[in-house]
Amino acid sequence: MKKEMFDDALALFREMPDRNVVSWNAMVSGYSQMGYNEDAVNLFAEMLREGTLPNDSTFPCAIRAVANIAALGMGRSFHGCAVKFLGKFDVFVGNSLVSFYAKCGSMEDSLLLFNTLPRKNIVSWNALIWGFANHGRGVKAVDFFERMQDTGVRPNSVTLLSQLLACTHSGLVDKGYTYFNKARKEEEDNPGLLTPEHYACMVDLLSRAGRFEEAERFLQELPFVPGIGFWKALLGGCRIHSNMELGELAARKILALDPEDVSSYVMLSNAHSAAGRWRTVSIMRKEMREKRMKRVPGCSWIEIRSKLHIFVTGDTNHEQHHQIYQVLGFLSSNI
Repeated sequence: MKKEMFDDALALFREMPDRNVVSWNAMVSGYSQMGYNEDAVNLFAEMLREGTLPNDSTFPCAIRAVANIAALGMGRSFHGCAVKFLGKFDVFVGNSLVSFYAKCGSMEDSLLLFNTLPRKNIVSWNALIWGFANHGRGVKAVDFFERMQDTGVRPNSVTLLSQLLACTHSGLVDKGYTYFNKARKEEEDNPGLLTPEHYACMVDLLSRAGRFEEAERFLQELPFVPGIGFWKALLGGCRIHSNMELGELAARKILALDPEDVSSYVMLSNAHSAAGRWRTVSIMRKEMREKRMKRVPGCSWIEIRSKLHIFVTGDTNHEQHHQIYQVLGFLSSNI
């Protein structure tokens, strides 16, 4: 499994005359860690069907896998299994459940689990704070960040990134600056606290707020050469505020780093269309066709009765696609 030879590992696993909880854990954990989340979930379900009792090591991997596919109903059943088989579970299982509900956007359940944990560590706090930040509840994320510090738990790199994300999505520019500058001072005693991701998040924070002069100055004062993510953050802000001049500069920087980057064309094209510059939009789309650049199709999914339904832009593969398009057509004509 560690060498990503999944087919060989599965074949050996199937040939084992006697499989115990350790062998099942190795398979569930391996698939989960390498991102094969549906396979990990299916193996966990098969493990239960065969009557092997999971332990403290099984659940964090299985719950992480079900969190990554945002299957809320199935994850709730895994939570029930943890209560049934483990009774009181340790901080690792507890943290995985807090993170699971947060990833699924069920912050009330995430907070409920968090409050019942007998012992909380930095992972517990990070899971909760990230959940609030990622689901647009920046003020709540800031509140729990301050509570965490009051308990004596020191923030780490992940905590700080969650805070900057919370400030970005809630327009808390000055507070974000305060957190970043404080971390910059603390970095002497805590090396690695700030990574390029944190700096890119600051560019995103300033750009989304329309503070482009500060964003440009921040980019110029970086202690390293900015990568493609920095210019995409700037371009995203330019699209929101229709700053065409700076947006074109950011797009040129992106294409110089990656000439095949489709997203920069799309973002800049959308910014021009929002500003009513249809001639420029037409030229850009023609360039994309000539370079045979294709947009990555959007994808979404919904869970109904523990079954995942996956949809891709322009998709006709779903078994009910005729009825789905009829409903969409009805809704479009009546809005």
